[in-house]
Amino acid sequence: MGALVNVILPVFIVIGFGYLARWRSLLDDGQVDGLMRFTQNFAIPCLLFNAISSLDLAASYDWRLLVSFYAGAIAGFVAGLVGGRVLFGRAWEDSVAFGFSGLFSNLVLLGLPIMERAYGPDALMNNFVIISMHAPFCYGIGVTAMEIIRSRGEPARTLPLKVLKAMFSNALILGIALGFAVNVTNFPMPTVLSEALDLMVRAALPVALFGLGGVLVRYKPQGDMRAILFVSSLSLVLHPVITYGLGTAFALERDALRSAVICAAMAPGVNTYVFANMYGVAKRVSASVVLMATGLSILTIWGWLAVLP
Repeated sequence: MGALVNVILPVFIVIGFGYLARWRSLLDDGQVDGLMRFTQNFAIPCLLFNAISSLDLAASYDWRLLVSFYAGAIAGFVAGLVGGRVLFGRAWEDSVAFGFSGLFSNLVLLGLPIMERAYGPDALMNNFVIISMHAPFCYGIGVTAMEIIRSRGEPARTLPLKVLKAMFSNALILGIALGFAVNVTNFPMPTVLSEALDLMVRAALPVALFGLGGVLVRYKPQGDMRAILFVSSLSLVLHPVITYGLGTAFALERDALRSAVICAAMAPGVNTYVFANMYGVAKRVSASVVLMATGLSILTIWGWLAVLP
């Protein structure tokens, strides 16, 4: 019960404040979108830049950590793709969107605050290692699969350009790429710039959580409830179970196992709806999954915190 009260509920209370503010029309959709644009295009890229630029790359990138997490993510994508097509008879394009919801976890807006409250700020290093590859990896798989399906009859040579354009128009990926560039080149950051970035970083997570609550108001649980529950289970059950099993089999050290499983247990992020909306497919299911899985994750995260060492 302590983990629920002290770790999980404060995070979801901030989300609830944002939900209440939008629901009671204290903020309108434009203002909520402005908050989310600030966090996703500016504050969170600054957070990721700071984290990646200061990582000890040689010591941090443990293949066991990455395989444990990303094997579970790929399993979620494949299960969503096949389930959407075989179990629910949806078009291939819709099925890719199902798979993307099983692939893309909310590592930043939910994963970082949950991890920090549970294990302290010093436990976040492995989270940032996973996050550094997350957006490029997930968008690479999702966009490639969608473009292959949509480009029936088009020359294959146009595919790489479409994938790269979709990936590098994402501010999170740009923040990560710049962080790697500074890290690898050992570029000396001016103190005044570092302090300015620190101010942006302090605002990133609380504003993002509040804005996420406002965004969730517009995502009504509509569509095929069986499909919504199925896709939600990919993120909340399948992904963390596979990650925990592989991490245990690989004898991941305690902190790495915690980070991998907590990241894997997060609900699908808002980017899953953005992806579906970008292609105009499975929008109702994707939006409903974001809302329902985020709510259900209060209980599933509580369970994983009890299981983890």
